[in-house]
Amino acid sequence: MAISRAQALKELLPGLNALFGLEYAKYENEHAEIYETENSERSFEEEVKLSGFGAAPVKPEGAAITFDNAQESFTARYTHETVAMGFSITEEAMEDNLYDSLSARYTKALARAMAYTKQVKAASLLNTGFTTFQSGDGVTLFNAQHPTVAGGTNGNRPTVDADLNETSLEQAVIDIAAYKDERGLLIAARPRKLIVPPSLMFVATRLLQTELRVGTADNDINAINTNGSIPGGYAVNHYLTDNDAWFLTTDVPNGMKHFVRVALSNSMDGDFDTGNVRYKSRERYSFGVSDPLAIYGSRGA
Repeated sequence: MAISRAQALKELLPGLNALFGLEYAKYENEHAEIYETENSERSFEEEVKLSGFGAAPVKPEGAAITFDNAQESFTARYTHETVAMGFSITEEAMEDNLYDSLSARYTKALARAMAYTKQVKAASLLNTGFTTFQSGDGVTLFNAQHPTVAGGTNGNRPTVDADLNETSLEQAVIDIAAYKDERGLLIAARPRKLIVPPSLMFVATRLLQTELRVGTADNDINAINTNGSIPGGYAVNHYLTDNDAWFLTTDVPNGMKHFVRVALSNSMDGDFDTGNVRYKSRERYSFGVSDPLAIYGSRGA
């Protein structure tokens, strides 16, 4: 349905001092702190995790060497979604408006709505990663039992969920250092950046940016800060829905990914019969995860 003069009644009359409500700032591209962005030329993308070899055994003198097998482990699929929205304005509403352009104002509102949707979709993997969203290995994204080909497991969440504090953050760094590959070999994995909701931004500041330990009477150093355990510091994501959940991105490659199938585009056209002008924004993309070891999470106590 087109926006008509009935929806813009006050803008047709003199004496209006200000129009407001569409000038709010927005949180920009917070998904970039979590996801790597790549382009796609297909309707979907698949990435396969490979299993290498186990530890090499000792070969007795005169005996034959041992031959090991490699294989595929699991497949992560990214299915692109089309996100689009538009609006229409009647010819009369544009002609009779006494103030700034209707189309200019609502085009900005459309851009804000499209950007908001992208951030919500990006954060949804973290918001649902403890309960419903699964990685390619068939278990939830944040799980203490990610299976491996060798029969072992990796955990990218604490055994008992804990609030963000010195102890829980130190344990997360230790847990990440214990990651193993599909054949049980240790991975040299390190945390990269702490991701928190707005409610934890001040806790994160105290934990990562003070020289001495937080909340103690001891004159100890802040080991997390001194060791550079989390070199990227922290970032606030305003689209996280759990006020005490927190996350650590790691340097494990091919983890959280954002595929762009068609970049954001805007278009408009006029209808000859009605005179209405229509505006549209459209883009295609997907958010997903290939290797779940690229992120660690706790949903708080």
